[in-house]
Amino acid sequence: MRKLVARRAAVKAVAIASTVLLAPLFGTATASAAPEAPAQLEADTLPPELVQAIARDLKMTPTEYLDRAARAQQLRDYARDFRSERPDAYAGAWIGADGKPVVAVTSLDAAHVAAADGYQTRLAPVSADSLEGSLIQLNQWITGLPREISQGINSVAIDFLNSQLVLSVANTAAGHMLNLPTLLANIKVILSPNGGGPVERRPMGGDTYISAPISLKDTSLKGVDVCSFGFNSVDAAGNALNISAGHCDPNLSKGNQEATVYLPDVRDIPSSPELGAFVRATLGGQTALDYSVIKLNDRAVRAGMDQPSVRAANGTTLSITGTAEPITGAPVCKSGQSSTFTCGFVVADRVETQLYTAEGESKIVRGFANSACTLGGDSGGAIVSGTLALGITSGSNAADAPNCNEANIALAQYGGTASLGIPIRPILADIDASSGGGLGSGITVRTRPNAG
Repeated sequence: MRKLVARRAAVKAVAIASTVLLAPLFGTATASAAPEAPAQLEADTLPPELVQAIARDLKMTPTEYLDRAARAQQLRDYARDFRSERPDAYAGAWIGADGKPVVAVTSLDAAHVAAADGYQTRLAPVSADSLEGSLIQLNQWITGLPREISQGINSVAIDFLNSQLVLSVANTAAGHMLNLPTLLANIKVILSPNGGGPVERRPMGGDTYISAPISLKDTSLKGVDVCSFGFNSVDAAGNALNISAGHCDPNLSKGNQEATVYLPDVRDIPSSPELGAFVRATLGGQTALDYSVIKLNDRAVRAGMDQPSVRAANGTTLSITGTAEPITGAPVCKSGQSSTFTCGFVVADRVETQLYTAEGESKIVRGFANSACTLGGDSGGAIVSGTLALGITSGSNAADAPNCNEANIALAQYGGTASLGIPIRPILADIDASSGGGLGSGITVRTRPNAG
């Protein structure tokens, strides 16, 4: 979220080293027994701006991008079943730098099972359950630190490729003085930039919205928030909804979370037309999610904003064909009002970061890290893998950069750009569970029928 006036958003994302995808392999087979691939659009139907981003950021053809995205979802399904049957032996799964799926295990017997199913395997010293238990302990230790120390910790992620936790610490004096708990082994510390001052930018692109805690015409208004629309959705009652970031709601911490959402008229902000309003917003809490639900009004629906697509540069749209789950190594692309289409890879599918609200309250947010460049104002924008909805943008280590070129140069020493995404499937489940049968009940992402 970008504050055009007043404070900037207090959301930091992870900076996971880009070398995380390099690892030795135990097996050499090619996956053959995976489930049927999720529906994807044909390569020649992708918008030109997305094709350019895929070639620029991923060095892939559209067909390679779609194939690897589908392969990642096949691996996710296989890994879920494998873990449920062998919880002590499962140690993670990812798509390697060569595009081949890998399953990590803690025993030779389990390795032989995965190899027989057609997957490359790697022996690991620690199971996924043990790593996640260590993550819980480390977060408990972090939350018990004084704020002046804990705010120097940007995030904690599970690196299944190297059987370790990755602690991202601000490159400051306080960060350097951090004393890690000795009860936890296999912790890697990486340094991240500490962020700079706000960058004033005007909104751009067809997926932009602005909001404010009070009316735009109120003379006491000091500033507006700029964010990006995420995935168009519909509930069981047929309400046209859009899923964006929770921290984009300027009334998030208030009893009545509703705040109007506008299409910005940069020549006359107070006259910006209304597109709907926030009806729900969540940041942290029991689910550790960062999402909001915007109910679109008739004007937005007439303009086509309830369609199964996401928008990026120059009004370009990408049709959505289903939903997906993050898995390390999967290719991703995101849309956003500031950086438009950019692409990268999932570099960690389990990341937790501590956020501070404007009131100084600490919130733990859980999501996945990806290397797509994300700028201020991109918050809430859609993240896709292939043509499947993967998640929405929550934050970035490049939020204050003026453009992605400068971000890539400035952050190269820290492992490159990194963004925090909130997975779409847990968002949908939480909206439905908390709806009480009302607005949001039975919510689904709008998708294009008969894809492929």
